[in-house]
Amino acid sequence: MEENEVIETTEEAVIPNYEEEIISIIRGNESPKSMLTKLEDYHASDIAAVIEKLTETERKKLFRICEYPMLAETFSHLEEETAAEYLMEIDSKKAANIVSELETDNAVVILHCIPKEKREFIMEFLDLDIKKEIRLIASFDDTEIGSKVTTNCIIIRENLTVKEAMSELVRQAEINDNISKLFVIDENEYYYGSIDLKDLITARSGVPLESLIVTSFPYVYANEYIDDCIERLKDYSEDLIPVLDNKNKMLGVITSQSIIEVVDDEMGDDYAKLAGLTAEEDLNEPVKQSMLKRLPWLLVLLALGMMVSGVVGIFEKVVAQLTIIMAFQSLILDMSGNVGTQSLAVTIRVLMDENLTAGQKIKLVFKEMRVGLFNGLILGVLSFIFVGLYVMFFKHQAPVFSFAVSGCLGISLLLAMLISSAVGTLIPIFFKKIKVDPAVASGPLITTINDLVAVVTYYGMSWILLLNVLQLA
Repeated sequence: MEENEVIETTEEAVIPNYEEEIISIIRGNESPKSMLTKLEDYHASDIAAVIEKLTETERKKLFRICEYPMLAETFSHLEEETAAEYLMEIDSKKAANIVSELETDNAVVILHCIPKEKREFIMEFLDLDIKKEIRLIASFDDTEIGSKVTTNCIIIRENLTVKEAMSELVRQAEINDNISKLFVIDENEYYYGSIDLKDLITARSGVPLESLIVTSFPYVYANEYIDDCIERLKDYSEDLIPVLDNKNKMLGVITSQSIIEVVDDEMGDDYAKLAGLTAEEDLNEPVKQSMLKRLPWLLVLLALGMMVSGVVGIFEKVVAQLTIIMAFQSLILDMSGNVGTQSLAVTIRVLMDENLTAGQKIKLVFKEMRVGLFNGLILGVLSFIFVGLYVMFFKHQAPVFSFAVSGCLGISLLLAMLISSAVGTLIPIFFKKIKVDPAVASGPLITTINDLVAVVTYYGMSWILLLNVLQLA
């Protein structure tokens, strides 16, 4: 027992508090060189986490002590707006050196967040090649793959020998650290293929370089929309993917880190859209602007909600004669909404494939309806049994009455789930057809329509089966 306590105490004791250690170093009185040596032992993300807790004077001290590559790596772990704010605290020449060390796509976003006057000062100190790269990336829209490109990669000619390729790798590795893949271009600078670093290192000098080149390595075009090729990027599972212009010349690569960020942003974007919001909405957006974005959808949903209330009003006599059916209204509304949302999620994911044929879309609709039918059948039977027992034993009703009510509920649930599956599939397909983003238009709309379907189905079946056929009132 004592031994276990010692082990636990030891494990807790060895957990370092990097934040306090880094702050202590920065606030100390040691020489700049001594501070730099100590700070180099910490990961850039740990230093980035500390920066926001420093005063402006302490930050400027840190910026003077650290070298450009170290600061660039630290800035890459900050939010772009935050990085831009701190970059403005540094003189333009040093800021330009930091920007030069950043991944090109990251540099573009950070510079975009800096006021124009300061940005122009920084740009003046950049090398001509870096200026050209930044302007190239900035020329692409945020929705295009080209906006995520970095030129941090190794590019060699196809007519080199293995020895020459190794020499070129060593030369370019001084400024580019993405070396897991080497990308090959021909004499006209057209993209030709890739070489794995391991294959190049282990190749004998007499082996033709051509035999190491993989010409089937995946690539994307800079002007492709991120939405259109995000699934392909995920499926490739490569650290680096070459990005080409419309002339099939290589502009650079998109890294696995950028792919993760793109996927993460896209998921957040879709989540916001499913709620009827826009991706840009955040804490910093003015209240009026947020209100104006949401209001149009809320007005549409209000109109549909009034229709739902109107339908309930139509069946007022049914409710008056069979008040017990009100107890199970929320059950059928919830299940109908859940099924519609599930079908919506599946459909939007499938619709990301722009090459989907009309036959495949029809197949998807019938598949989702079959899923809704069978799930509705199972849940309908369970509802028939358990709701019937509940009404009989807890509401003290006759068995015939109890199972008539639960049977009506079960049939209504089956129909509502079948129809909701169809609605959840057809509506996003329709919006896609008329060039409206299905993620934006579908979420709140489907929920409200499915409420309408559930209410009509439930009260309609109660009126037909319970009042007219079985005459239970």
